[in-house]
Amino acid sequence: MQALYQLSYSPLFRSAAVPRCGIAYITRPSRAFAKSFSRRPRGATRGTVGDLCPIRPGESNAVTALELEQSADPRGATPLRDLVRRHPTLAAALACAFSFTAFWIAQRLAHVTMIDLMVYRAEGWTARNGEDLYDMVATSAHLPNTYPPFAALLFTPLTLLGVPAMRTLATAGNLLLLVSVVHLSLRLVGRPLRLPRPAATLALSALLVWCEPVWTTLRYGQINLLLAALVLWDLTRKDTHRWAGIGIGIAAGIKLTPALFAVFLALAGLVSAGRRVRAGAGARAAWNPWLWQAAVAIAAFLGTALLGALALPRDSHRFWTEIVFAADRVGEVEITANQSLRGALGRLLHTHDPGAAWIVVAGLTAAAGLALATWSLLRGERAWAAVACAATALLVSPVSWSHHWVWIVPMLILLGSEALRRTGAAARRWWATTAATGVLFCSFALWWVPHRWGHHEELHQNGIQMLLSGGYQLAGLALLALASARLRRLTKRHRRGVGGSGKPSLPRTEAVSPHDTGTNPDSPAQAVANE
Repeated sequence: MQALYQLSYSPLFRSAAVPRCGIAYITRPSRAFAKSFSRRPRGATRGTVGDLCPIRPGESNAVTALELEQSADPRGATPLRDLVRRHPTLAAALACAFSFTAFWIAQRLAHVTMIDLMVYRAEGWTARNGEDLYDMVATSAHLPNTYPPFAALLFTPLTLLGVPAMRTLATAGNLLLLVSVVHLSLRLVGRPLRLPRPAATLALSALLVWCEPVWTTLRYGQINLLLAALVLWDLTRKDTHRWAGIGIGIAAGIKLTPALFAVFLALAGLVSAGRRVRAGAGARAAWNPWLWQAAVAIAAFLGTALLGALALPRDSHRFWTEIVFAADRVGEVEITANQSLRGALGRLLHTHDPGAAWIVVAGLTAAAGLALATWSLLRGERAWAAVACAATALLVSPVSWSHHWVWIVPMLILLGSEALRRTGAAARRWWATTAATGVLFCSFALWWVPHRWGHHEELHQNGIQMLLSGGYQLAGLALLALASARLRRLTKRHRRGVGGSGKPSLPRTEAVSPHDTGTNPDSPAQAVANE
């Protein structure tokens, strides 16, 4: 189509009989035209579809190139295919609306309880009435409060709503947050390059809503998508933005685990500062946007703690001196829902408390994961840095419920983006990795094992059951291993002079663009694009 468009403007077909409309017309050539066409200028290209004639539209045997393209399609044109081709965003919006509607109906048919949302409401009610925040239990399961006091202040507005309205708003809000997380994830990886980003966002949201972590998040009315959106919002902004880091700080103030992102930014900033000092820059020049971003995150986190202390002084003192160290308060360590390394070790060792084994394994994983995240950020691989830090936080946390793994959304998008950057066997390997990861997180396989609450059935699992209930931990470790192997390849090519000038990566000073990830032919990332 593009070739015909260009030929219609070529000097060979400059004729007053051809309107400059950008459409080439195909017809059976006359003998005179065939003879003149055979004497085309040197270097002119003979057409392969047919001969182009300077004929006006409307003549008996004229066919537009668009009609030729449609008639050559063996599948034929259909209204659905035409809608997708002409209006991709509208088609994606309709698919997303259909998927979300089916999801909503499925959750209602499953009689989801939104039990965690009810706990949040109870926390807000307790804080509102000045009662003891960490002595309360909620719902028939007698669930306690495990969040900082700042979170209880945020949950207070839930007490102003009736339960049905609260559940409806929570479901709708989480679906919108999923769309936001998908959008920010695409922005993080610099995709799509040609398709409109709203179309890609809505189409992927229609699929990813069926992942087990997302399903369980909405089933329980959890806030995991909100926390992921806050962190991704920070990581996709300019590093030099004055308030970059505030989202990470607020997320850590609600639930402590996102604080690891501030640690990883601080480490990257310190390494970058050390490089600048060794290069001869002064101490003032060593200050960099990553250190600023970490400082803003820490300040925002301390601000949430201060606000909680001012509003709920007694509860704040108890949380920061007692509750924060009570890891077992959240629930039983060995249950299938706990998809952290501590939970996997509890099931593997058939014990309620893995003890020193977990401390050693978690410490090594934290060190390796933070090193990978820092290394990735220094090499300009921001998306890999973000998912490596997220996987590390999920693995080393004492308790990571399956719904905490909503970070599978940016992980899958990143793996798919890597596949799109490659061709041949390399692309097939990356697509296979993406598909296998998606199947794992959409299969609900961890729930195929006996898991009745309070019966400790997970302490008696066999090998196959351990594999099924440990799928998320294995996926997280595999992601870290993949990031490590990829960085090693980047480093080897960089040292051989393929990757660029050899200068260390510096924090970004411009907004994220579709060309930030893997589209620069001189970047180290592009050097391994076809491996």
